[in-house]
Amino acid sequence: MLAGLVLKLATYGILRILIPILPEATAYFTPLAYTFAIISIIYASLSALRQTDFKCLVAYSSIAHMGVVLIGLFSNTVQGIEGAIVLSIGHGLVSPALFYIVGSVIYDRYHTRVIRYYRGLTLYMPVAMLFFFLFTLANMGTPGVSVN
Repeated sequence: MLAGLVLKLATYGILRILIPILPEATAYFTPLAYTFAIISIIYASLSALRQTDFKCLVAYSSIAHMGVVLIGLFSNTVQGIEGAIVLSIGHGLVSPALFYIVGSVIYDRYHTRVIRYYRGLTLYMPVAMLFFFLFTLANMGTPGVSVN
């Protein structure tokens, strides 16, 4: 729910309410929004590197992606806003799929989400691992894999 809807609701609120109603305030607070976005990108990315639980890793990467969306929305350019919308849509499709694969498919088989125990999954679940690999590539922003 968090990655699929709640984070997109904030993007929609900024795009449809904040920017049209308060354009001067948006321009005035852009450096503050940039600062918070860059801090959240760095902090969430470093936190994601330290995770041993795969579900937490996907959650922290989602927070970092929303920081990039915030930078695009507050850029006040057509390319930045369109890029933020495309990234938000792509993330809304890919992140719940990763949560489903990690939280349901793999967890039902192994009863753990610890990354180091996921060795050799391709031998037991080749189709699920193919989707897992494609969605991981899409989450990284590889061209031609996602909407991004």
